[in-house]
Amino acid sequence: MQTLSDILRILRDRGATRFFAKKLAPNDNSKNQIYLGGDFSALGLIPHEAVLIDETGIAGSVRDRAKAKVRFHWYTDGIFSAAPNAQLILYPKYPEVRLSGLLQGCRKAPDDVIAVRDEGRVLLFGVHPDGTIFGFACLADHPVASEIAGIVDPEMLGIFVMLTGYGMAGRDSRSALIEKLREIHLEGWIPSQKLGAAGTAQPYSARNGGGYTLEARLGIRANGFAEPDYLGWEIKQFGVSDLTKPVAKSQITLMTPEPVRGVYSSQGPEAFVRRFGYADRVGRTDRINFGGIYKTGSLPHHLTGLRLELTGFNPGSGKIEDMTGAIRLITPDGEEAAAWPYTNLIDHWNRKHARAAYIPSTFRDDPVSYAYGPIVMLYENTDFLRFLSAVSKGEIVYDPALKIEDATSPAPRLKRRSQFRIRQISLAALYESGGPVNLLR
Repeated sequence: MQTLSDILRILRDRGATRFFAKKLAPNDNSKNQIYLGGDFSALGLIPHEAVLIDETGIAGSVRDRAKAKVRFHWYTDGIFSAAPNAQLILYPKYPEVRLSGLLQGCRKAPDDVIAVRDEGRVLLFGVHPDGTIFGFACLADHPVASEIAGIVDPEMLGIFVMLTGYGMAGRDSRSALIEKLREIHLEGWIPSQKLGAAGTAQPYSARNGGGYTLEARLGIRANGFAEPDYLGWEIKQFGVSDLTKPVAKSQITLMTPEPVRGVYSSQGPEAFVRRFGYADRVGRTDRINFGGIYKTGSLPHHLTGLRLELTGFNPGSGKIEDMTGAIRLITPDGEEAAAWPYTNLIDHWNRKHARAAYIPSTFRDDPVSYAYGPIVMLYENTDFLRFLSAVSKGEIVYDPALKIEDATSPAPRLKRRSQFRIRQISLAALYESGGPVNLLR
């Protein structure tokens, strides 16, 4: 019989870096699926493939749910076995998320645990940075279930017991993050730097080094994985004028997904900028820009003629009524210039924002250096529905920065950046809990 520490060690040896558990209710079984919460916040903890509209259901219900495959492997009796039919099912009208297909087609799965309704069962998740999930399940009389049940004041995120920091000298991941950010604040001015491929810090002279320098001090390497940055927390830095009054100089960028529909997709971003863009406003020759602030409920932008709208989302109920809906930029005659379907944005938002830390920084020249403030903002448990609600209220705006330089030359240069941004004062509405934290207390 293996202990919780034994299981975590085995999953760490397999490459997992994040850990959490769910105490299973009687309805959490192979027939009724595993309930993951009454919103979409679980999508931020459980990596998944593309969210797709379910087209196999009853006629008329196609737009009422969506599915996403997960790469799930059971650890049972010393063996790792793939569960090829594991998937998340999203029910937007409730809303809720369930995990299904955990036993079907799996060579060695814990049927005796998942197929029953016994009280006290536990399902433990270990997440690899590449998105693979390792699962371990046990009955109430197993040492792992007993140990999890006996944790005093467990670190919780929604319905999940967070275990990433378990065994780290008694610290949870939140406490470990705060301790590390305190160390970085106390360093004072830190020369601008960026971690190289070998994991060593290299000098970095460009003026956008605040985030890179913080990541270097946290030991965060750039990689191809879409996982949170540090102990399950997404790290976001923003510039301020005074660290004692950490008010962002500008709106904070939340995410930068490119449109996947409309003219932008069908004809390409260069054609999009040439059609809807405008000559540079400060006299830089042979340059076409596409910028501006776009928010729902506003008139079309005076330079581009486009306006922002939501489809398939009910702001009154806060629910998605049509999973084929999207955030759209449209022309005055209703043509779709660019669009971000909800099935794409759910993944972009949830997988990195379940737990987010916003850290203020200030800058100085000669040498280029950054200092990080003693008051940070830590937020937990977001949900894509909160994101859409903020878009519907105009709190989140689309603030693009696209341009074509040398536009009439044989080799025009396209630079593109699609940004969804928010004012600092509105951040709290995106999360269930959190707020400012003084690192020195």
